[in-house]
Amino acid sequence: ENWFCNFFDAGADGFKFSARNGHFQMVTGPSIKRNGTLILCYCRGMNRSISYLPAILLEWYDRHQRVLPWSARAGAKSDPYRVWLSEIMLQQTTVATVKGYFGNFLGRWPTVTDLAAAELDDVLHAWQGLGYYARARNLHKCAQTVAGQLNGQFPSEEGDLLALPGIGPYTAAAIAAIAFDRAATPVDGNIERVMSRLYRISEPLPGAKLEIKARAAAMTPSSRCGDYAQAVMDLGATICTPRKPACSLCPWREHCAASRAGDEGSFPKKIPKKRKPTRVGVAFWLEDRCGRILLRRREECGLLGGMMEFPSTDWVEGTWQDDEALAAAPVKTDWQIVSGTVRHTFTHFHLEL
Repeated sequence: ENWFCNFFDAGADGFKFSARNGHFQMVTGPSIKRNGTLILCYCRGMNRSISYLPAILLEWYDRHQRVLPWSARAGAKSDPYRVWLSEIMLQQTTVATVKGYFGNFLGRWPTVTDLAAAELDDVLHAWQGLGYYARARNLHKCAQTVAGQLNGQFPSEEGDLLALPGIGPYTAAAIAAIAFDRAATPVDGNIERVMSRLYRISEPLPGAKLEIKARAAAMTPSSRCGDYAQAVMDLGATICTPRKPACSLCPWREHCAASRAGDEGSFPKKIPKKRKPTRVGVAFWLEDRCGRILLRRREECGLLGGMMEFPSTDWVEGTWQDDEALAAAPVKTDWQIVSGTVRHTFTHFHLEL
């Protein structure tokens, strides 16, 4: 339990004392001048040292871990290939969507060596529908690097993982922690939300990322690092949800600053999103006498890199005049203008073709 101790002497600030671990911390409060008087007030819900929080969460995780096709049971060793494959797929994609794709990939390419030997077009086709196709190309490159240069073994340290294609700071930390139990601190959207509420971080994202990372790193335990990382993710995904968090079920409720303030739903703070622009293009449908349709492959770099598409003009903000569009046609022929529009929304803009 915790005790709140104010030594009211000439307006001095108070101290918080935890009887369990003898930890003192300065706290601010009203100054009441009572020379030489020490007042001890028993208070429920005061924060214990953060060193206790991982153990509390791991106890919860041992009972409530999500059952996911790529996750080992709590306390068991994870397969680095499964961890890597799932983390790449989960970037910008929901768990519900990824489950089917993960099973399909694992069925076709059960090891990183199998995936490395696959044709890129087969990998891209299997990826179809997950979006962000640069991930699929880098997935294939990474598999070839691991299989060809590292004897099929993923490195266990963050720095070495960062050197692999398609692996950034978050993914490197996640693989190091979950697959190799390193004391790494992955911070995804779930963990950002949990930390923002736990500490009631007022700075909006993305500016708060550094503080969130530091807070999360300070709490990372020296053992069961992988289980702990997944426990915070599971807490964010199932309890500390974006809307209507189930605070009454949260193992950290008594220690959560936002929950105590009753404004957990307003965290994390975010800068208002900018309005998405709309880009416009004109697509060209060309058919030969055998009914074959002309497609082309996009450049490897950039949006939808390496994917097949109908030839089109550039995508611009504005409108296309007929003569401008025809000047960009793939071949000169008797083009017929067809009415109708196809609309799609990307992360940062709307598209009309």
